[in-house]
Formats: sequence, structure tokens, C-alpha cells
Amino acid sequence: MNQALPVFLFLSVASVALFSFISVAVWASERRREREAYYRNETARKITEMQGVGGDSAIDFLREEEKVAARRRTEGLKLSGLVTFAVGIGVMLFLKALYRDEPGDSVYLVGLIPLLTGVALLAYSYLLASTPHRN
Repeated sequence: MNQALPVFLFLSVASVALFSFISVAVWASERRREREAYYRNETARKITEMQGVGGDSAIDFLREEEKVAARRRTEGLKLSGLVTFAVGIGVMLFLKALYRDEPGDSVYLVGLIPLLTGVALLAYSYLLASTPHRN
């Protein structure tokens, strides 16, 4: 009983610290995104208020920004697909090596879950997400 108290206290303090850090990190991230959206809207408003080709420039600016966001999303899907695929292979190899002495044990097939999830993410990012949208 005496040895369990320090472990309990450590885990309690660690969990409070972890969730406090997560809440501050999320708050800071949302604050940054809010500022970026505000500055983006202010820039678009100033461009549209300009005389002459300001309206066309604002539309071009917004379209280019949309293309960059779509490209980042697609690249993120590709990266997450590759990472998940690699995790699936790693889990399969690890479980196969762990249970290699037991005949007929196919526990390593659990690694197919992340492997196929990675394949699905990669297939979506290459086949469906890369289709350009026409307006």
C-alpha cells in the first residue's frame, strides 16, 4: 500500500499537467487561427476597396488561397496514409516475431487494420481528392 501512493500521486500530477498543457495549446492554436482569418479578411477587404482591378485581384487572391489549402489537405492525407500504412506493416512484423513459435496463430493479422486504413487514405488522396473542382 505504501508503494502505490507515490505512483498514484505521480500519475495524478502528470495527468493534470498533460491536460493543462493540451488546453493551453488548443487555446493558443485557435487564437492564431482566428488572427489569421481576421488578417486574411482585412486583406481581401482592402483589395476589393481599391479602384480598378481590385475586385478581380481579390477574387484571384481568394482562389489561390483556396488552392493552397486544398493542396495542403491532400498532402496531409498522403502523409497520414503513408504513416498508417507503415504502422500496419510494423505491427504485423512485430506480432509475427512475437508469436513465431506458436503454430497456427495468426494474431499478426491484426496489423491489417492500420495497413488497410493507410491504403484507403492513400487511395482517396490519389484518386478522389486530387480531382479539381470547377466553379
